[in-house]
This record gives sequence, C-alpha cells and structure tokens, in this order.
Amino acid sequence: MSVPQGTVSDTAPATPALSPRGSEPHGRRWRGLGWGFLVKLAIMGVVNAFGLMGIFAAAQAQSWLILSVAVLLLVIADVVYFTKRALPLKYLLPGLAFLLIFQVFIFGYTAYISFTNYGAGHVGSQEQAVQAALAQGERRVDGAATYPLAIVERGGELGFAINDDGDIKAGSPDEPLSTVAEGASSGAPTEVPGWTIVSRNELLSDQALQAEVVELRVPVSDDPNDGSIRTRDGSTGSVYLSTMEWDADAQTITDTATGTVYHASDSGSFVADDGTALPTGWVVNVGFDNFLRLFTDPAMFQPLAMVTLWTFAWALLSVIVPFALGLLFALIFNDDRLKGRKILRTLFILPYAFPAFMSALLFRGMFNAEFGVINELFFGGANIDWLGDPWLARFAVLFVNIWLTYPYYFLVCTGALQALPADTLEAASIDGAGKTRQLRSIILPLVLVATAPLLISSFAFSFNNFTVIYMFNNGGPAIPGAPYALGSTDILISAIWDISGVAGGRADYGLASALSILVFIVVGVISAIAFRQTKKLEEYQ
Repeated sequence: MSVPQGTVSDTAPATPALSPRGSEPHGRRWRGLGWGFLVKLAIMGVVNAFGLMGIFAAAQAQSWLILSVAVLLLVIADVVYFTKRALPLKYLLPGLAFLLIFQVFIFGYTAYISFTNYGAGHVGSQEQAVQAALAQGERRVDGAATYPLAIVERGGELGFAINDDGDIKAGSPDEPLSTVAEGASSGAPTEVPGWTIVSRNELLSDQALQAEVVELRVPVSDDPNDGSIRTRDGSTGSVYLSTMEWDADAQTITDTATGTVYHASDSGSFVADDGTALPTGWVVNVGFDNFLRLFTDPAMFQPLAMVTLWTFAWALLSVIVPFALGLLFALIFNDDRLKGRKILRTLFILPYAFPAFMSALLFRGMFNAEFGVINELFFGGANIDWLGDPWLARFAVLFVNIWLTYPYYFLVCTGALQALPADTLEAASIDGAGKTRQLRSIILPLVLVATAPLLISSFAFSFNNFTVIYMFNNGGPAIPGAPYALGSTDILISAIWDISGVAGGRADYGLASALSILVFIVVGVISAIAFRQTKKLEEYQ
C-alpha cells in the first residue's frame, strides 16, 4: 500500500531531536569526564597537598624566595593541568619543574653561598650570634626567685612553662616567656594551653632528653639582657644572666667581668680592639673574597694547585687507559676464530658488575702494607707502603679505577666494532690495506665517532669521581702543612668535601661553594671544547 505524500510511515525510524547544549542528563555528563579526569584530579590533589605543605614550611622559616617559587610553581601546575590550553606544557612542566628544583636552584644557591662567609662559627643571623655570646659565662642572678616549672613541647620544639604567682607563662628558645593562663594554683603547671606537657617519667627515662633540657634556655623577654630561664632538675627554674651585655644601638657586646668591648664587624664577627673575636658570628656577604683566597692565600693555593694537577691527570688517565684496554680486548674478542668468546667476555666484564665502593674497600685492604695480599703474593712479603707514599698511593688508586672502568669501554667498543660496515672493511682489504692500516684509518676513526660523546661524559664523571677516592684511602696521604686535611690523592671534588667539613673539622661552606663553581666552569668549558672537536670525526662517516 502506498503511503500518501507528506505523511510518515509508522515503520520509518524517527530522527532524534537535537537537544540544546547543556541539556544532557547529569549521568551522561559525569560519564563523559572519564576515569582519566578522576586520576588527574587525585594526582593534582596530592601535588597541591605537598605544595601547600612546602609553602607553609617556607613561610614558617621566613624563606621568602622559596615561598614565592613554590607558590608560582603550584599556580602554574593548576592552570596548566586544569585547562585545555597549553597542551605541550602538560608534558614539559614536570621536567621543567624538576630541572628548576634539582639543577637551577641548587646551582644558584651554591653560587649565593660562595659569596658569603657561611661556615663554622657563621651559620646564623646576628641575633642568633648575640644569643650565643650571651650564653657564655652565664650565672644565676643573686636573689632570683625559683619558679615551679614544667617541660613542655610544641611542634617538636621543647620549652618551659613556669608558675609565676598564679600566672602560667610558657616559651621556647626562639619565643620569650608570655602569659598563657591566669589564676592557676601553686606548684608546677599541670595544663598549658597550646603546649603539651612532657611527663616526669618520660624525662627520667630519656638521658638525651635530660641533656637537652639542662642546656635549654628560654628568654624572659624580648630584651636578651633580661636573662633566661634555666633548670637543673626539670622541676624548678630560675633566671640566669650572662657576664656579656648587648647594646643594640652601639652594636657592641661588653664583657662586664673584664670590661672588654666587642664591636660588630663587616666580616660577621664581634671583634675587640686587641683583635680577639667571639667564637660565634653570623652570615654576611663577602663578595669575591672566597674566590680571591683560592688564588692569593699561599697556604691554600699551593696544596690546591697540587690537587688540581692531579685531578686533570686522574681524569685523563681514567679515560685514556681504560678505553685503550677496552678497545684492545674488544678487538681480540671480536675475532670469530677465538673459542669460548662468550664465556671470556662474561669474565672480563665482571668488575663492572661489582659496586665501586665495595671494590675500593676491598682493594684498600689488599694494598695494606702490613697484611695486604698485594705485598704478600706479588712482592714476596715486602713492606711496600702503598697507601702512605704519595706517588704509590696515586698509582694504586688509579689502578683500582682502571680495573673498575675498563669493562665499560670493553662493552662499548664491542658494540661499536660489531656495528662497523662490513663492506667498507672488505673494500679496504681488496685495495690492499693491511690490518694495521684498517685499524688506523677505518676502525679507530669510526669507533671514535661512536664513542666520543661517551668519552667526554666519562671525563666529566672521572673529574668528579668522589667514591673511589674517598673509599680507597680518603684522599691520603696528607699533604704536609695543607689546610683542611687535603691529601695527595685528593681530587677537587674530594677537596671540596674536606673544606666543607662534612666529615669533621672546620667547615667553610663559602670557600667550598666557590671551589665548586670553579670546578663546574672548568668541566663545562672542557666538555664544550671537546664536543666541538668531535664534529671533525664525522667526516669519516
């Protein structure tokens, strides 16, 4: 039966009407978000949580630069990942953030420290230096009252709470006493608003806590000359004053017992007229003094010159000799006529599988002059002082590093040899080129093209190879008269370690940072020049 024109058949599919934008059911719109959005929301929630935690920590420490950078990075991350624009930044931002935090920031902070006197005796502000000076020669004030006292804690920081005629006052070394409650009964405070009381049992059972409490000083007021509350038994406290008196207007500290006046100097120390100085100073900007000291102080320049020459020799030999050995073994074991090549290759790369620090410790014992197996097995029990003689120590540590690194070049050169074009070598052989000529004119240039970037990076690594030097003999033997315990096998990176005082001794972070900047510049310049020169090898391809 025909359908009249202008009518719609009952069997014809109806065309769905287009719904206006935004009128989709809520369930459909929610399903459209997808699991990807939920995962992104969860990840960004974690990122924001850690970001806010870092921001609050920076604000509490008054590190305004870190606070500003943290806020900026967090805002950028939220904008990038919660908008549909700037799609490339969604992939670039994590790498850029880590580059900024772990590379740019560290280099910038090291450069900042290099222009300061930051180190032993100069680690804080002038206010902290004044507090440390006033703590010297402290004595209890004659006739001072004895206050019932409780040990309190807040945010991991210890403090005191005293009962001053019914007024509960609490404070910490960085926060002077202030009234936190009134109308309390006599005796030690049993409840301190905003603080947690450390129980007597906990105090008596922890000797480290007892020592910390005995050394604890809580200022009575904002004026350091008013003294501090101290305790000897953890239950009562009294006011103690120092023989030192601080004059903020004149910027002087006066020793009332001797009458000596110490003036604040531009070098960040309190210095008397006779040249004596208080042991604790503060951090100040010293300009290029640290850099100039490296070149103008004879006691520093001569040992560092020896260390620098040895560093270059160490870095060059640690690349050239292992590379030559690795290439030699690769050429030998690349010959198809050699039987058992796989087993021999495995044996030759075993040193590369051992942790470097463990190998250095083992060789340290083997090179021992009294009971080391090197002297016993190879020199008939002779008492050769491998670790005590400067040149023998250098040879020994270089031998250890070569033993550790040649398997790496063996693997690299083996891969490079197996990738050489066979037709080129065959054509050279047909033209009459012998094995020596092929090695000199074809094999070696093509191998260098493939390995030159690795050699440059290996030079930079060897230039800063702290592990082997430190674990083998800690840079010894010592250079006579050298400051900061510099040794004959120290390279610049281990010298920086010694100067920084991390392992003990007098710390000079400013000088160590200045030397770090110079090492960075030297390695960067040498690497840049080397990369430019490697381009000349490409003509062999």
